[in-house]
This record gives sequence, structure tokens and C-alpha cells, in this order.
Amino acid sequence: MSKAFPSPEDLFAIAAQTVESFPDVFRTPAQAVVIRVEDFIPPDMLDDNEDEWDITGLYTGVPMTLKRPDDIPQGPDTVWLFRMPILDELSDRAGETLEALVAHVTVHEFAHHFGWSDADIARIDPWWE
Repeated sequence: MSKAFPSPEDLFAIAAQTVESFPDVFRTPAQAVVIRVEDFIPPDMLDDNEDEWDITGLYTGVPMTLKRPDDIPQGPDTVWLFRMPILDELSDRAGETLEALVAHVTVHEFAHHFGWSDADIARIDPWWE
């Protein structure tokens, strides 16, 4: 990673490394998911009353627990990381590293791919509290 302001490529590299560290049972299906890094969530994906600065990541697709063999894919399953909100969050977390925060957001979004709800994730990962 460069020493300058972290680029989208820097965040992508951290996310890809995080996926490579998953246990085999999760790594193989995770490798079929697209990882995209954008500065902010695209406006058409933002819900009413949401602030683009509050969304650090997003999963789009059909969770594995809901996929059926006869489903017609509407697009690739995608984990989105939003660089500017991640960097903003990092500035609020003294002593936290970019690598740890990006890894956390990556794992959180992949948890949705595997079928976990936000409540499920919060029970085992109190990061955001």
C-alpha cells in the first residue's frame, strides 16, 4: 500500500487479501463474488434519508442461503467497499489501522453473502458499538 492517501487499489488489495485468509469452506465460494471499491455508494443505491458518508460497505446479490438452482442471476454477487466513508471512519478510530478496518468491512459484507443478517453479525462482532 502506498504511503499517500490510500487509493481504491490499496483498499481492493486489502479486501482480496482478507478473502484469501478465509477458511477453505468460505474462501472458495467467496472467490466467485466481485469486489468493487468506489469512493461513495452510487446515488441510485442509496436509500432515502441515508447519508453517503455513513455507508462503508454493501453486499448486493442473493445470499447463498436463499439461492435456488433454478434462479436466473440478475448480476454478479458483489461486495462494495466505499473508500471515503471508510477513511472517514478510520479518522474517528484512534489507533485503528486501515488494514483492520477494511478487513472488518469486507468480512461484514461477505457475511451477508453467506446469509447472515446484521443482527447475526452484531452478536459475534460488536465492532460498530
